Amino acid sequence: MTQPSSITILEKTVGISFRKKDLLIQALVHRSSVKERAAYGNNERLEFLGDAVLELATTDHLFRLSEKSEGELTNWRSALVQGEHLAEIAREIKLGEYLHMSRGEEASDGRNKASTLANALEALIGAIYMDQGFERAREFCERFILRHLGELLAKGKHRDEKSLFQEKSQERIGVTPHYNVVTEEGPDHDKIFTCAVFIGEEKVAEGNGNSKQRAEQAAAKAGLKVKGWM
Repeated sequence: MTQPSSITILEKTVGISFRKKDLLIQALVHRSSVKERAAYGNNERLEFLGDAVLELATTDHLFRLSEKSEGELTNWRSALVQGEHLAEIAREIKLGEYLHMSRGEEASDGRNKASTLANALEALIGAIYMDQGFERAREFCERFILRHLGELLAKGKHRDEKSLFQEKSQERIGVTPHYNVVTEEGPDHDKIFTCAVFIGEEKVAEGNGNSKQRAEQAAAKAGLKVKGWM
């Protein structure tokens, strides 16, 4: 169980004092943690909620920020909410140190796993929303996540890997790549997909994710590296 002192440190880091401490604790419970899951439930429901809150906060922020087209703003939003970026924010606030997880998960470097950290950050946003409403959740998103837009644009993160891989493939080879699901593993509520990207008959690379879309993005990212198109 999370110690009160640990909660206090995290609350100071994010600048929010929770009225219902149980919400914060639940946001920190990985699905592998049996003991805390029994007492509080794991953070997957809060992650589901936080994902939606983050998307709305990001969309609202970008709509007010720029007169760019819908397509351009969509790309900007994707850069801000992508798992890799969320994981970096989670590392900044040392969120992994507070997570409850099984010994096996921890032994496999679970506290630093990008997907685990990104999910935990979304769960934290969901907990803030439930405890203090949308405005405080929006303020958190702006303070820790949305302020990085300029950096992400400078690095080209607003160009998602699938779009970039397709662009490069058409430009250099004249072929549009396609994707196939190679495997699906795990229960329905926690599936891991493996997708492969092909150029014609050539299987270029594979990628994993907890949705087909994320697995395809991972495959495209790997394909860019294989082809030297980064």
